[in-house]
Amino acid sequence: MQIKDAVTLVTGGASGLGGATTEMIVQNGGKVLIADLNEALGNEMVAKLGANARFVKCDVASEADGQKAVAEALKMGTLVGCINCAGIGGAQKTVGKDGPADLEKFKKVVNVNLFGTFNMIRLAAHAMTQNTPNEDGERGVIVNTASVAAFDGQIGQAAYSASKGGIVGMTLPIARDLARDGIRVVTIAPGLFLTPLLKGLPQEAQDSLGRQVPFPPRLGRPNEYAILVKQIMTNPMLNGETIRLDGAIRMAPK
Repeated sequence: MQIKDAVTLVTGGASGLGGATTEMIVQNGGKVLIADLNEALGNEMVAKLGANARFVKCDVASEADGQKAVAEALKMGTLVGCINCAGIGGAQKTVGKDGPADLEKFKKVVNVNLFGTFNMIRLAAHAMTQNTPNEDGERGVIVNTASVAAFDGQIGQAAYSASKGGIVGMTLPIARDLARDGIRVVTIAPGLFLTPLLKGLPQEAQDSLGRQVPFPPRLGRPNEYAILVKQIMTNPMLNGETIRLDGAIRMAPK
């Protein structure tokens, strides 16, 4: 799928992995609709990137917000990409010192990460079905963000792992659903990346985490995620797969 002159919607596109992807799209001649809850960072990104970037405040788990984001993207041109980077964390043990885990906290993580991802997939894919296919028969590409926690969930990560495991589990069936429409679906499962959350840690803590990665022995850089997104968007044979982007790390229980 060609990035140049087309529109890509990036959820969580104001910072972190999404922010790096947003910049990659514009650097490659594309237009980007940033869908994020953080208005300040979203507007900063637009000011940085110029006319080919727009921002819309969006709760990905909201049908109305998702519809608005897709509608705004379509105003910019032909929507060919949806990159789902929006997500939240949240750790709690199944049974802790104060009793069983808080069910509402569990639901919130799954609602944003899993339901929110599916919400944006279905809305963006519907819009993409209206595109004229390119020479390979493609109408669009959807890239989702899971995590190595989908496979190597640590203590206290039941909700997060469940939400990311759900994204992995629905990748192939959705790719099969959308195959007749020429829309590809691929998921990336990042390991330890230098996102805003980890940037807030002391350098010593960052270095310690980085040393857990076999090679390269450091935290991943958001632009390395964006490089993979570019490859997925432009390589028509990548479809229905989850790709670990983790430097060969396998997470310990804690």
